[in-house]
Amino acid sequence: MKKRTRETLAPDLTPLIDVVFLLLIFFMVSTVFKKEELALLLNLPSSSTEETKESKSENLNVELSKTEIALNGKIYTITEFEESLKGHGKKETPVFLRVDETVEYKRVVLVLDLLKKYKLSNLSLITKKE
Repeated sequence: MKKRTRETLAPDLTPLIDVVFLLLIFFMVSTVFKKEELALLLNLPSSSTEETKESKSENLNVELSKTEIALNGKIYTITEFEESLKGHGKKETPVFLRVDETVEYKRVVLVLDLLKKYKLSNLSLITKKE
C-alpha cells in the first residue's frame, strides 16, 4: 500500500501585493499636499532679499488683487473681510500680505488700515525672488 502525501496549498500572494501597492500609489497621487491656502493668482513684485518663513495655521494669509481680496484661501468682499478680521484681534498673530503688482496703492492702504484697526501689526509683505 502506498502512502499518500498531501501537499499543502498556499495561496499566491503576488496579486495581493500588487493590489496593495496600486492602492498605495493611487492614494499618494490623489492626495492634495496642502502648502498654503491661497485663493487668488497673483503676480507678485520681485525683491532681491526674500525671506521665507514657515506657515502655521494661526497665521493670516491675506491676498489682494485688483478686484478681489482673500483671507486664508477664502475670497471675501471688503465688508466681509473686515468682519472676518474681528475674530483675529491678537497683536502677535503674523499676517502675510500678498499684493499683486498691478493693485492700486489706495486699495493697499485700505487693507492696511483694516489690519491696523484690529491691531494686527505683525505684518510681512510677501514678494517673489528675482
